[in-house]
This record gives sequence, C-alpha cells and structure tokens, in this order.
Amino acid sequence: MLMISPRMTTAQEKQFPPSLQNFFIYNPKLGPREGEEEKKILFYHPTEVEKNEKIRNVGLCEAIVQFTRTFCPTKPAKSLHTQKNRQFFHEPEESFWMVMVVSNPIIERVNKDGSTVVEYQEDELLDTVYGAVIQQCYSMYKLFNGTFARSMELGGVELLIQKLEKFFFRSRDLLDVFGGISFFPLDKMTYLKIQSFVNRMEENLSLVKYTAFLYNDQLIWSGLEQDDMRILYKYLTTSLFPRHMEPELIGRDSPGRGGMTGNLHHYGRFLTGPSNINDPEIPIRFPRIFVNTKDKYEELHLIVYKAMSAAVCFMIDASVEMTREFCQKLDSLVGPQLTLLASDICEQFNTNKRLSGPEKEPHFKFIYFNHMNLAEKTTIHMRKTASMCLTSVHPDLMKILGDINSDFSRADEDEEIIVKAMTDYWVVGKRSDQRELYVILNQKNANLIEVNEEVKKLCATQFNNIFFLD
Repeated sequence: MLMISPRMTTAQEKQFPPSLQNFFIYNPKLGPREGEEEKKILFYHPTEVEKNEKIRNVGLCEAIVQFTRTFCPTKPAKSLHTQKNRQFFHEPEESFWMVMVVSNPIIERVNKDGSTVVEYQEDELLDTVYGAVIQQCYSMYKLFNGTFARSMELGGVELLIQKLEKFFFRSRDLLDVFGGISFFPLDKMTYLKIQSFVNRMEENLSLVKYTAFLYNDQLIWSGLEQDDMRILYKYLTTSLFPRHMEPELIGRDSPGRGGMTGNLHHYGRFLTGPSNINDPEIPIRFPRIFVNTKDKYEELHLIVYKAMSAAVCFMIDASVEMTREFCQKLDSLVGPQLTLLASDICEQFNTNKRLSGPEKEPHFKFIYFNHMNLAEKTTIHMRKTASMCLTSVHPDLMKILGDINSDFSRADEDEEIIVKAMTDYWVVGKRSDQRELYVILNQKNANLIEVNEEVKKLCATQFNNIFFLD
C-alpha cells in the first residue's frame, strides 16, 4: 500500500501546467554534410524559432540518440529528463525521428521578503502518457497521408514537408496510453439486425470494400484491421463527430415505420464529402485514408454517413471515381434503413435501462482496457474532443492512475496495486491476463479490506469472469 499526498497550492503560490515547447521531425540522412544541417528538418513547431536554434535542437537530439545506442543498439532513447523539461523521442520509420519537448509543471512561490522562488515539478509528467501521444500523432498522420517514406517516393522531400505542414498536435491523458475502442452493448437480435444491414449495404453498394458501424460514438461493427480501426475510431470520436453535433432526434418527429421507402423522409446525411449531393456545382470529393500500410497499403475514400445517433463508414478503393449518382443512390438506400435501425437501437437501449431500474450515483469511477480486442470502458471521461478531454476527477488522481499504469508496464505478471491518497480517495489498479482495471473510490473511513471488497463487487457486476485475482 502506498501513501500519496496530492500537491496543493496556497494563496501565495501559482501553478503553471506543462506546455508544449517544441515538436519537430527530422531525418539525419537528408543533411549528412556540414553546412547542410537544415535539410534534415522536415517539420518544426513553433515555426518562428530562429534557424540556428532549430539546427542546434535537432543536433542535440541526434547526439542523444546516437549516444544511447552505444549502450543498447536495438533500443534507442525514448525520453530525456531535465530540470526544466522532458524530451520524448520516437522513430516510427527507419531514420525518421519525431521529437516532442514538454515543459515541466512549475510552482511559483512568493517568500516573506517578497522574493520569488520557482520550483520545477520534475516527476509530474508520465513517460507512458506522452510517449503514447507522440506515437498516436504518427498513427493519425499516417491514416490520412500514408507513411513518410511513401510521400518521399511520390514527390520527394517537398511533398513530405507539404503534408507535414498540415500535421496537428495536442496532448492527452491516461486513456491515450491505451488508444482503445468503446463498444456499444447490444442484445443478440439487435446485433443481428446491424449485421444484416451491413451485409445488405455491401451487396447493393458493390464498390464498398470495408464498413464500420457506430452508435453514440461507440463501435458495434468493423471490417477493418484492429490497428487501423483504432486510429479511425479516434479520429471519428474526437474530431469528426464533435464537429457535427446535433440534438438527439429519437422520440421527436420520428418517421413512420410502415412501408418506409427511399423516397420518404429520413434523417440520413453525409458527414464527409460534398455538403449538397444534388448541387451540380459542388465537386464530389471525400477524404482519403491509408490502411494496411504494413502489407497491401490500401488507399480508400472515407464516406461517413449518419442518421440520428447511428453512423456508418463506407470505405471505397481510391482508384474508383466518386460520382454524384453513387452518392444519391447511397443516400436513398442507406438513409431510410439507417434511420429505422437507429430508432430500433435506441428503443432497445431505453428498454434495457428501464428494466435495470433507476441509476444510482456510484461512489466509484473506473477505466477498463482489454489489450486483446482494444475494448475500452470508462466513467472517468465525460467528453472527448479534438481540443480537450474532460475528466470528472482531480488531476492528482489522474496522475496516480498514470503511475500505476507505469508500474504495470514494467512487470510481466498479473498484479494489484492499492493506493491511499491523503484525501477521501482510494485508487486501485488490477491487471489480469492482458486486461487492466483502474478504480477510484470515494470512501473516507474505509480500510484496505473494505476497499478490496468494493472492487470485487465492481468486478462481479461490471466485469464478470474477467478478473481472477484474489
């Protein structure tokens, strides 16, 4: 058992959170000679940094990587800790390096004599979290642009630099270490309806190569490989869907059920592609994604179509020209059926909620992740968008969760860690057979045995037959 006291500031103190100082991508092979060092730099943020400073920072990182290789040639440095900041290194492709520099949090304290003391919180940043962030930066870039090497093959350094200029970066929390997928719970009959819908759509729209089906931002069906779906899911739920927020239509002006055809009203609409498929002046263009980049390297059109809370992604070979007629056919075919299916799912979900009785405010919050199928479940995260990830717990508790995750990553066997915070909270981490569960309990006067019993109850109700730890 660990005793941890969250850091509290007083009126005489100011806290400054961590911030991104630099983010750059370089290839040491592009500027091997003296005087050509700038050619190594493919992307650098912030852009206003003076040229010599960029060269100096890249050269320092290159030296660190080379130096650490002398100790372990197969595993170069992943991070460098200093008093003021922390640097993270990632080599996603041979000789292509991504580097992220994040400032350590600061506490500024005013002494009685009026002088100011700056204290750097060197242990507050988690390597596992920020290491996962930089890896996901690359994965998201690759989904929409392909690999760095492929861009070089197609258009040289100029094309790669042009693509990287569109690269956007934000940092996250523990959930990004996993990069998991939230699955929507369904009964067998409703799941079969969705499977039947997907089969019918792929049969009638023969151009479709892969399909994914989501409801309430949770995945129900996917024909993509797991790693590709993981990145696409992140893009959909944190970027595309939040940009197209709409009021829930279920229960208000729902279309009639009897004899609905493609000519009658429905709630379907395109989230990607032209804003109006019937306007001949608007070109028919859809975003492209790259999947199976390790094997076949497929380039696909991404069509995302939504009706109420249900969304379906159709992926079509990029060599096929998208036409207005195809979009109109898809709209008339998918729109009515997806609208009815969304209504069915909502009815089933609401029925199950009524049968399960009124929900009580739980005295615990949790994150669950399954490494085998990427399944993720959380009551800690209220909302995720491209610019923020709102959590319902204090940052100090999120830090404890990250520390436990770091401990798990260093050990191979199943284990359990219980932490007592110096507040009303207990934090528990359990790992069993590639599954991880993190629980935060608000129980001021509980003891270790009572906390253990509460976690057992949670496992029995929410995760039956998953954890076998005593």
